[in-house]
Amino acid sequence: MLAVWAILPPKPPKNAMSIRVPLITSGSLVEATFVARTSQQLIEAQINGKYVRAHMADRGRINDLLVPQARLVLAPRDEIGRKTAFQVVGVYEGDDLVSLDTQMAHRLVARALASGALPQFARYTKVQREVMVGEHRFDFRLGEGLSTCYLEVKAVNLVSQRIARYPDAPTELGRRQLEQFAMIARNGQRCAMLFVIQRQRARGLVPNDEIDPAFGRALRFALANGVEVYAYLCPLTTEGMELGPAVPVFSTIDSVPRDL
Repeated sequence: MLAVWAILPPKPPKNAMSIRVPLITSGSLVEATFVARTSQQLIEAQINGKYVRAHMADRGRINDLLVPQARLVLAPRDEIGRKTAFQVVGVYEGDDLVSLDTQMAHRLVARALASGALPQFARYTKVQREVMVGEHRFDFRLGEGLSTCYLEVKAVNLVSQRIARYPDAPTELGRRQLEQFAMIARNGQRCAMLFVIQRQRARGLVPNDEIDPAFGRALRFALANGVEVYAYLCPLTTEGMELGPAVPVFSTIDSVPRDL
């Protein structure tokens, strides 16, 4: 029988500030029309009737978003050696702009950590990125010496019936990271996974057992062994992504209250 739990969000600090990162650091955004996804990381689109190719960092399926005639937001790229002239930044679902740049979530969390905007991690003054623990690489190590916390960030863009679900495609890496976290946590080391919900509207988050039951089992096992799990609603506009309110994380879709 599956354990049923809900992780309630931490309260923001009284002097909470607005944390936002821009979609791009320079240049101007370009709107395009989605034509086809020719490979996992390559998109064909049209700009004023002209066909262009764009690179996409998000390797998820995103079938509900990349539909014919979907409105894309692209960022021009002219770096030497690039095979595409554009980078896919986001896609509109109605009036809701959804990020397709997985690194934006990491940039947002990095800024939030530096600003002390995440109360559960505010006591750490040292932040290291891309750290190796055994054979696994994690996004952040907070603190130093014996007082440290390993933090992994996951970008979420699948929302159904106002509940965010992760992942939208099987992720062996995510499962292995959770298993490693569980082992570390059992030895007394603090570990946390933070989900950045890159949408305007979501009331909570659940592991997507329909898509990847192994990830769901790993998440529940990790929590049972002391791994912390958080989720934040981080809406996106053409001005950037903003750290919004925390929302609860539920063990399964069946554990979500009907009146949430």
